[in-house]
Order: sequence, then structure tokens, then C-alpha cells
Amino acid sequence: MAMRWTAPAPGPVETWSFEEIELAPPGPHEVTVRIHAAGVNPADAKHVAAARPGTTYPVPIGYELSGEITAVGPDAVGGLGELSVGDEVVAFRVQGAYATHLTVPARDVFPKPATLSHPEAANLLLAGTTAAEMIQVTRVAEGDTVLLHAASGAVGVSLLQQARALGVRVIGTVGPDAEDSAARVRRYGGIPVAYGEGLRERVLDAAGGKPIAAAWDAVGTDEAFDVSLALVPERDRIVTIVDPQRAKKDGVLWIAGALPESARFRDIARARILELAASGALDVPVARTFALADAVEAVQFVMTGHPGGKVALVP
Repeated sequence: MAMRWTAPAPGPVETWSFEEIELAPPGPHEVTVRIHAAGVNPADAKHVAAARPGTTYPVPIGYELSGEITAVGPDAVGGLGELSVGDEVVAFRVQGAYATHLTVPARDVFPKPATLSHPEAANLLLAGTTAAEMIQVTRVAEGDTVLLHAASGAVGVSLLQQARALGVRVIGTVGPDAEDSAARVRRYGGIPVAYGEGLRERVLDAAGGKPIAAAWDAVGTDEAFDVSLALVPERDRIVTIVDPQRAKKDGVLWIAGALPESARFRDIARARILELAASGALDVPVARTFALADAVEAVQFVMTGHPGGKVALVP
């Protein structure tokens, strides 16, 4: 038997159900994982908040996990090769990570980087592959200076580290009085600037005469769009992960994991993100862990918008 969280129907997190289920053995090309940590992301709630085309309820919650393989089905080959019982692994993109155990396609399972704890590893790939796609679609390369909105958030922190590995300089926005956020941006190689009135001028000062080659938006405010449009000459080098309507209006890029092209890229990017983490070039700051039974409280904490790092559920 296993326990898992599901959304029985479209609605808020308070309507989710924590239930016991029969754990099916893995079939061909599948493995079963005992989950040691599940990553908590805003998308977990957003994707079941309202009815979506093609979604059938109840919906198991959670897209990424870290744990240990307990059973291997016939012909099961992982994302990087052979898998065995007892292997410590991560899995993404899966459905139903808010659980004690989960049977998943082996192709979505990878060795856990030894550099990361289970709560850290469970939060690596959703943010990491999103950040990788933002870098790729804006054609950012060594020597560029880039503006990053919401630099201290989960995607922002991954962007800062991946950019540093590429030799890219990042100017990142933080709250006017958020010294902890500014310190996080500096820790990962970025130059923090406060958002609010005068942001364009502060970014130019921080750039020191260098042009702003691209902009990465993880916040979706009018200010973020307006300043990006004012500073970046080429609109196809501005990307948002938040506001598709404004992106369409202004002729800038919008990416999302539900888009087929994004999904294909992010699946490919998993191996590179894991390689960076295993080398020590990419870590995941975890603000807090919650018991699996307290998943609703954990999601509510994340949805406040200022958790101060990633959040994980542990059995």
C-alpha cells in the first residue's frame, strides 16, 4: 500500500485528498520508487486550480521527486542507462510525486547527484530545466550581460548558477528592502538591483556601459516588461515564464512546460542539469521541509511568493 495526494476535481489546494492506494508493481519500462522527498512548486497547485483541456480527475499531485528504487520492471532503462533496486534516483517529469511510493516510466528516472540531499535533489529539475530553456531561447552566450527579474526565486537562482557556468554576467532584481534576497543573488554570482521606481537607471549603472543583451522574466509585472523592452534591442531575446498575454502583445517570447516544444527541450536538458549538479556547479537552496501529510500547508507556504528557497515534502 502507498499514500498519495490527489486533486479530486478542479479547485484550491484545500480540496485535495490524502488517500491510501494499492501500489501496482512496475510493468515493462517502469520502476517503483520509495520517495524520500518531493519537490513543491507553484505549478502543482496552478495546474489543478481550474479545468484544463485533456485533464481527467482525480489528478495525482507533484512533478518531481528523489528517492530509492524498490522494484524494476522488464526492459526498464533509465534516462542515463541501467537502473537497479537500491539506486538513489531523481524523477522528472512524473505525475504523483506527493506520495510515499510511485511507479513511473524508467525513461524519466536518473541517478541522484551525490552532491545533493534528497530534499535538494527533489527540487532540482523543474526549475533547472526551465532556466536552461530561458537561456537557450534567448541565445545567451559567454560575455553577455543579462537582466533577470525575480533573481532570488527558484528559477532565478538556477539561472544565476547556469549563467555563471557559461561566463554570463547577470543583473538581478530583488525587493527594495530584501537584503536576504540580495545576498542570495550575490552568493550565486549576480549583481542585485532593487525593483521599483528608477529600475531602468539602476540596471544601466550596474551594467557599467555594457549593453543588456537579453532579459529573463520570472515575475510578470508591468515594470519587468517595460524595463526589459526599454533595454533589450531584440524582442526575441526577452522571455517570460509568467505572462503569455503580455508576451503576445509585446512580441516577446513565452515558454511553459505544457508547450510541446518546451517539453521536448526540458526532457533533453535533464541530463545537463544533473551533470552540473554532480560537478558542484549547481545547488538548490532549501528553505523548509514539511511532512508529506502536511502537503496543503506546504503548498500554501510556497504560494505566498516569498519562501526564501525551495520546499520539499518528506515522508
